[in-house]
Amino acid sequence: MSVPAYHLWYWPTIQGRGEFIRLPLEAAGIRYRDRAREDGVEALLADMDWRQGRAPFAPPYLALDGLVVAQVANILAYLAQMHDLAPTTLADRLWLQQVQLTVADLVAEVHNVHHPVAAGEYYEDQKAEAARAAAQFRAERIPKFLAYFDVAAAANPRSPWLVDERWTYADCSLFQLVEGLRYMFPRRMAAIEGDYPHLLAVHDAVAALPGIKAYRASDRRLPFNQEGIFRHYPELDAA
Repeated sequence: MSVPAYHLWYWPTIQGRGEFIRLPLEAAGIRYRDRAREDGVEALLADMDWRQGRAPFAPPYLALDGLVVAQVANILAYLAQMHDLAPTTLADRLWLQQVQLTVADLVAEVHNVHHPVAAGEYYEDQKAEAARAAAQFRAERIPKFLAYFDVAAAANPRSPWLVDERWTYADCSLFQLVEGLRYMFPRRMAAIEGDYPHLLAVHDAVAALPGIKAYRASDRRLPFNQEGIFRHYPELDAA
């Protein structure tokens, strides 16, 4: 009997926060349907409008057999429990969630770089403020976060993974952070990423996973673009 596929609901034209869900699904070979990519953004909006009560605030969210789970870290913790994607001890599970929630903090700051005034306004209407935000983000926030993740990765000397000797969802999230920052700030990352060898080892180990290699070679992996969270504006980048 085939296992039902999860229904992943997220915006169909961007990686965004949905990519943090797609990566462990692909790495583990877990069946899912990327519903808005199949049926269009109107289907996503209709599905969100239909849900009441314990409904998601925003995509991404995961649905299966009447259960709906929203918020990236929450979805990943659920998948970890259901599909053995995290260690068994409470201390290790909490550590992974701590790392994942710190990833969420950085993702929020990334978005605020190009939309520092208002999320609902165009980048072109806040370019001066974005330039100031980007300078501070490049100089202070990127090194601070990457140093934290590098120390986190170095805490496990037995393998390139954050915990034990196998990958977890948090390893996939660190891979996506490095990929996104390389796209958004290629000059800055080229200048400093060598200072974080343990983090880069996690990134490279995730990239080598068979499921991730197949995903990146497929049309399921959308390219970064100027609508997502990680956006490359040359005027915001510098070494």
